[in-house]
Amino acid sequence: MTRGQLLPTGFTGAQGQENTMAVSFLNGSMKHPKEGQRLGLECHTYKTSWGVSWIRLDKDGNLHFIVYISKFSLTTFPGNKGASSQFEVSKQGSSYRLIVKNFRARDQGIYFCIANINQVLHFSSGQRAFFPVPITTAAPTTLRAVTLTATTQSSQVTMKDISQHSPDPGRSKENMPNFCCNLVMWVNLACACLLLLTAITITITHCQRPSSP
Repeated sequence: MTRGQLLPTGFTGAQGQENTMAVSFLNGSMKHPKEGQRLGLECHTYKTSWGVSWIRLDKDGNLHFIVYISKFSLTTFPGNKGASSQFEVSKQGSSYRLIVKNFRARDQGIYFCIANINQVLHFSSGQRAFFPVPITTAAPTTLRAVTLTATTQSSQVTMKDISQHSPDPGRSKENMPNFCCNLVMWVNLACACLLLLTAITITITHCQRPSSP
């Protein structure tokens, strides 16, 4: 028994087997459908089958059954209906065609077909059908405007740095009296220490003199 694997496109194939079906646009030069246009897709089977089912995988990962086309060109749409106001189908040889009459945003997705061939379920390759992604171009900026903006930002940074590193004039004036008081206090303390040292020296000298007989 051959095991199936989930392909990168989101479809199931058989390991060691080539695809037996392929889906493509009827218009080979088409890359992206446009809104409101008539979109044709073709499912080509390389092996005989009793019929195929068309499936759409939307951008949210949900599967939508579109139609089943039998080997004898009999069609079955959702609700067991034989026709649809949105789609047209036909069979030409081994090719099963699907026509989206009026392609809208709701019709976007990946289209593929499924067939039961020799009691094995085969999935075709997928055909992406999405509107082209609009390309937005930014408005050109003149060199003068860029230079002016850069110069302004540089000036702002420079002034900010200077203001952060330069001393505050008001704070310097406030600290000036404190500095003077500290200076006077240290001078007085130094003088007191000098006088104390002098007194100790005189006392020691006097004590070392020999007493008179």
